[in-house]
Amino acid sequence: MSDATLHATSQDPDDFAVQIADQVESFLVAVSEVAKGDEPESAIPFLLLEVSQLLLAGGRLGAHEDILPEERYEPDLGPEPDMDGLRENLARLLEPVDVYSEVFDPYEPSKARVPARISDDLADVITDLRHGMAHYRAGRTTEALWWWQFSYFSNWGSTASATLRALQSVLAHVRLNQPLEELDGLDTDQGMGDETLEFEAGKVMAEEIGEPLGMRPAK
Repeated sequence: MSDATLHATSQDPDDFAVQIADQVESFLVAVSEVAKGDEPESAIPFLLLEVSQLLLAGGRLGAHEDILPEERYEPDLGPEPDMDGLRENLARLLEPVDVYSEVFDPYEPSKARVPARISDDLADVITDLRHGMAHYRAGRTTEALWWWQFSYFSNWGSTASATLRALQSVLAHVRLNQPLEELDGLDTDQGMGDETLEFEAGKVMAEEIGEPLGMRPAK
C-alpha cells in the first residue's frame, strides 16, 4: 500500500483503510445493539453474521503486506473503555450456550481443549477493535491499520474465529435437531478433560434452544 493511500485525507469508499474502518465500526455498533437484549430471538443468527463479516476484514488485513507504524512508540490513548457492562449483558443473553470448548492452536495437538465464553470473546475482540478505532478517529490511519493487523494475528483473529465456530455450531445443533451434551457443571474456571469436550449446555436440548432463538428445530 502506498503512503498516498494510507494517508489519504479524502474519504474515498474504495480506500482500503476506509473499508476496513467501516467494517470495524459496523461490528462495534451491531454487537452493542445485540447486547441490549431487545431482540433475543435473533441474537445468535445476527452475531454469526456480524462475526463472519468482521473476519472478512481480518482476512484482508492478514493477506496484506506488513503495515508499519509511523512512530516508534504508540501514542497514548488513555485508559481502555470498561467492557464489563457489555460482557455481562451478552453473558445473560447467551447463558444457555455461552460456554464452549476451544483449542487455542490447532497445530499443537498436545494442547488440551479449554472452556471459553462467547461473551468474553466478543468483549475481547471489541477491546482490540476500539483501540484501533481510537487511532483512526484521531487521524492516525497508519497506526490504526497497523494495530488492527497486529492484533488480528496476535489476538482478535483467532478469538473471533473460535467464536464464529461456536455460533455456527449452536445454529447447526438447532437446525439439525441435534441435542447438546451435558457437561456436569463445566465452567471457564476449571480445566477440561478428555471426557468433557462438548458444549456446556446442561440439559438443554436443541429444541429448547431453538424456541428462545425464534427458530424451529428440523423435523
